[in-house]
Order: sequence, then C-alpha cells, then structure tokens
Amino acid sequence: MRAIAELSVLLRSCVELPAGLKLATNEFRDGWNFVTGKADRLEKKVRTRGWNFIKIANGSLKSGVGETSQAAIASALKLALGRISEQVNAVEVERIELTQYPWFFLAKLQINPYRIQQSAVCPVSSDAVFLPADSRQRRLAANAPEMFPGFNDAIPQLKQMLVLSVESQVGLQASAQ
Repeated sequence: MRAIAELSVLLRSCVELPAGLKLATNEFRDGWNFVTGKADRLEKKVRTRGWNFIKIANGSLKSGVGETSQAAIASALKLALGRISEQVNAVEVERIELTQYPWFFLAKLQINPYRIQQSAVCPVSSDAVFLPADSRQRRLAANAPEMFPGFNDAIPQLKQMLVLSVESQVGLQASAQ
C-alpha cells in the first residue's frame, strides 16, 4: 500500500471519467483507489476534457488509531470514506494530524468530497430529504430549568468570571504601558 499523505486523491473504483482520461491508480480498499497526483492537477485534466470537478461540501474529520503512523492514517481514512455519500466519487485528503503515544499512534484526518461529472448540475438523490430553512432564533425548552437545574445559578457566576477576566486584562495592559 502506498503512503497516505496530505493532498492525496482517491477515486471510487466505478467512477465514470471523460473519454481519453487515463489515470494511474493504486487500490486502497472498500472500492476506493489512490490517484497519482493532486486534486488541482486532476481538476485541470477533467476540465480540459469539458467535464466538471465539483467540490461538494466542507470536509469530514475522522480519527483512527494504529501501531504505526500509516496504520492510524489508514484507519481514519477508512472511517471517513465509510461516511461518504454515494453521490461523491472523489475525495482529497486535506489535512492529517498525528499524535504518538507510547503504544500507538492517533491520526486525525480531514477529507474534502468532490464529484466528477459531465453535467454542471449536481444530481439530487430520489431519497433526499429537504429540511425547512432554520430560523436562527433558538429558545430553551419550556422545561429547561428541570432539565438543567444548575443552569440558572451558573449565569451570574459566569458573568462575574467574565468581568474579572476583562478587568485583569485591562489592568495588565495599563501596567505594561
């Protein structure tokens, strides 16, 4: 298996590509293949053939563990790919954060989903659910005091902590001048 690094691109095994576009790939797992090169190069190749390379949404962040750094990254990538919609046929590994512990590695990985297609319009699945627009006014439930009994007592304490913090910052700035 090839090393997984930031800006790696993966395609679904069954992705339809523009005529004449041949890509060197390496199999990863679960129907996904690595593509040699970065997303911007792939996008250029796709667009020069009259197709579209569309970023679907912001990335998904997943974590994984393993005995080696690459095993942890592969674990996180497998989890992230498992949560990808069937509408997505390409992903780019945007960011990898590694933490080493005495007996294992922890990898946090962010991927960006893309769709390669001939049409400029993204298809909508027949089972898609449309949600009403969310008004930004949110209210506490009527029984909030029963649900969170210490909440009302915490507000004055939080306010006092904020005031003290601001006062200490002002005092530090005044003494620094």
